[in-house]
Amino acid sequence: MPFQPVHQERLSQGVVRQIELLILRGLLRPGERLPAERELAERMGVSRPSLREAIADLQARGLVVSRAGSGVFVADMLGSAFSGALTQLFASHDEAVFDYVSFRRDLEGMAADRAARFGSETDLKVIDTVFRKMEAAHQKRNPADEAELDAEFHLAIIEASHNIIMLHMMRAMFDLLKAGVFYNRQQMFRQRTTRDLLLEQHRAINDSIQMRDPLAARAAAEHHMSYVEQTLSDLRKADRNEDVARLRYQHELARD
Repeated sequence: MPFQPVHQERLSQGVVRQIELLILRGLLRPGERLPAERELAERMGVSRPSLREAIADLQARGLVVSRAGSGVFVADMLGSAFSGALTQLFASHDEAVFDYVSFRRDLEGMAADRAARFGSETDLKVIDTVFRKMEAAHQKRNPADEAELDAEFHLAIIEASHNIIMLHMMRAMFDLLKAGVFYNRQQMFRQRTTRDLLLEQHRAINDSIQMRDPLAARAAAEHHMSYVEQTLSDLRKADRNEDVARLRYQHELARD
């Protein structure tokens, strides 16, 4: 973890400031466990009493939580981004699903543009590494791994955009997506032809970012999300058609 020695008159405030920034920049994620007290104090070059004072400050402000016998964890602040009632509304109405996709198209186009412009060489290596994992997962019959890496790929681009507000907003949105609130991601990957097209779309996004071509990166990201929108629409239409066909079949059986 990226902890560094603290050099400041009041050491506990230096600890607080550093952990705040790690959470703000997304290096410490919700639910992530901090190192044990002794180890963390050594890494940051402070006494254990100074560290305890800092942790107490962070805990009082809801940034970390202490669990007896388990340790200190970054608080799940994203979980409160949407109320339970609103989340249930999202899950039960197609309008919210397609508004979500439209929202992602706009923001991910911007994120890809910014990643191509402002991402460091290491940022771009992370994006490319996740994409290579997607290629490997693509060869498997079970699309679950590929669906999981899909989210990681998009989040890596958002992290590389170096916009803190966008990062935390989109992490909250992806948490809902992973929980199946908007749609089942694995459903998107259930057909081989769709999986092939999705992989090529991610390749186009990755290639544009690696070439540091912001306009191409934005266009590729927006094209990808437009395809997702059309695919979801087609899936919902197919489901409705199947429901009607099933009713016709039951009616036909009843006539015998």
